[in-house]
Amino acid sequence: MIELEQAWHNFAPSCERNKAVIWQAIAPFLADKKSLLEIGSLSGQHACFFSAPLPELTWQCSDISFNLAPLSANIKQHGSAKVLPPIELDVANNQHWPRQPFDVIYTANSLHIMSWQHVVACFANMPSSANAGTLFIAYGPFNFNGQYSSESNAEFDIWLKERDSQSAIRDFEAVDALAQQAGMSLVTNIDMPANNQLLVWQFS
Repeated sequence: MIELEQAWHNFAPSCERNKAVIWQAIAPFLADKKSLLEIGSLSGQHACFFSAPLPELTWQCSDISFNLAPLSANIKQHGSAKVLPPIELDVANNQHWPRQPFDVIYTANSLHIMSWQHVVACFANMPSSANAGTLFIAYGPFNFNGQYSSESNAEFDIWLKERDSQSAIRDFEAVDALAQQAGMSLVTNIDMPANNQLLVWQFS
C-alpha cells in the first residue's frame, strides 16, 4: 500500500479497497457503452482501473480546479488513451457541464462530501450532459427512511459533520426525488460491502 501511495497523487485508500467490488457491480452496465463522465474523479484511480477492460469506452474525468493538476499527472502516468484529460467541473456551475451527452455519468463517494445545495445543483444541471437512456451511477453510503443502515455509518456521519458541517450521508428518498425531478427513474439499488450502495438511475 505504501508503494501505491507513493505512485499516485491524492491516493485514496478507499478507492483501492472498493475498486474490485464496484467493478463487479457496474461492469454489466458499462459493457455496451461508449462514453462516460465521472464526477469528482480525485486521484483517477477508478477511471484508470475501470477503463482498462473496456477499450470501447471513453472515460472523461472531472473535478474542481484545485484537484486538476494531480489528477492530470495520475492519468498521464497510469491511464490510457481512453481516459481523457480531466475537465474542471464544479457541479453547481451550469457552465462547467459538458453540452454533449454521455452514455453514463458516474460518481463515487461524492454526494456525502459535497453540500446539500451542491447535490441539488448536481441533479439540476446533470441533464445538460445526458440524453434519453443515459445512466447515472452513484456509489456510497445512504440512509433509508431517515435511518442509518449501520452503526458504522452513523459514526461515519458524525465524522463527516465534524470535518465539514455541510457534509453528511444523504437520505436515499431525498436523492431519488431529485433524480425524478431531473427526469430519471431508479433502475436498481445494489447492496455493497461496508454498508455502501450502488444506485443506478436512467434518464427517460
